[in-house]
Amino acid sequence: MPITPPPALRAGPFGTRGGPPLDPAPRTNKPPPPKPPRGLRIEHRVGIQAPAEVIWAVISDLASWHEWCVLYPKAAGQIRIGGTLDITLALPGRPPEEIHPTVLEWVPGEQLHWRLTMLGGLVKTTRYFEIEALAAESCIVSNGELIAGFLGPRLGKRMAGTLYRAFVDMDDALKARAEAIWQAQKG
Repeated sequence: MPITPPPALRAGPFGTRGGPPLDPAPRTNKPPPPKPPRGLRIEHRVGIQAPAEVIWAVISDLASWHEWCVLYPKAAGQIRIGGTLDITLALPGRPPEEIHPTVLEWVPGEQLHWRLTMLGGLVKTTRYFEIEALAAESCIVSNGELIAGFLGPRLGKRMAGTLYRAFVDMDDALKARAEAIWQAQKG
């Protein structure tokens, strides 16, 4: 009995029959985009009509925080990578608490990041202030915290409303102070 040829298939296991092979997605030598940090992010952004240098001068002058910042009424230390800051945290409805975060990163006129570990490492927070210059005399300031660790997101969800309102109040005070300083400098 003669063997009949197999039926003509539209596509073979490695591409189409009778045509060029299927082209997979183009390959690039670019690394994949970075993954966002893990944890719960609480952030407030505010526009400030002052240069980044003026805003940075207010943020980096820790000794003057008591004059404008209700969230951190006392701050001391040296802003340097690996440096420890001595800060009093005053969340509404809670007694003031002394914290001692470690500076992770800072760039004058751009950003300040610090890390705090609590409850034996079960809660790890990264606090940040980032200044994005839009024009010579206007910036957007991001003021936030990334709460991670085993208990971090759970605790962060309970505190999210309180923290967000505190960030809003802090940003309003930062805006008022930086804009007043800038107006005084302009004459």
